Amino acid sequence: MRRPLRIAACLLALLAFSPAPSALAAVSFPDVEDEVMCDTCNVPLNIAESPRADQLRREINKLIAAGETKSQIKDTLRDRYGPPILALPPASGFSLTAYLVPIAVALGLLLLAIVLLRRWRRSGRRDEHDDPPLTDGDSARLDDELERFGR
Repeated sequence: MRRPLRIAACLLALLAFSPAPSALAAVSFPDVEDEVMCDTCNVPLNIAESPRADQLRREINKLIAAGETKSQIKDTLRDRYGPPILALPPASGFSLTAYLVPIAVALGLLLLAIVLLRRWRRSGRRDEHDDPPLTDGDSARLDDELERFGR
């Protein structure tokens, strides 16, 4: 009986000290700024220095002050200026290739490396066994030289 009460008390204490849902949904300007492109200079807004970038920053600050979430702000900007305003393309349609092509290239290179390493190992093994055997004259000369050098 005491154990369930302790567990309930601990859960209530954790709940009391957890942040409020509105605090979790709060958006800061740097959270949005690095995911938006300047439509004039085609660089991320956090490094853009054009007057147009300043206008976009003011617009984002107004949207944050209005209480919009990060996804709502990005949706609003995409609706006004089109998909190129976002730094990352959406993971759908043709834009999905921006995510899939690098993965496919990396897997292809990994497969190529595995195949080439296996071939390289096999060719190394064949070379070791392809040496012709020593003739009687070569064997005698080798024994004489080993005796001369004290081995």
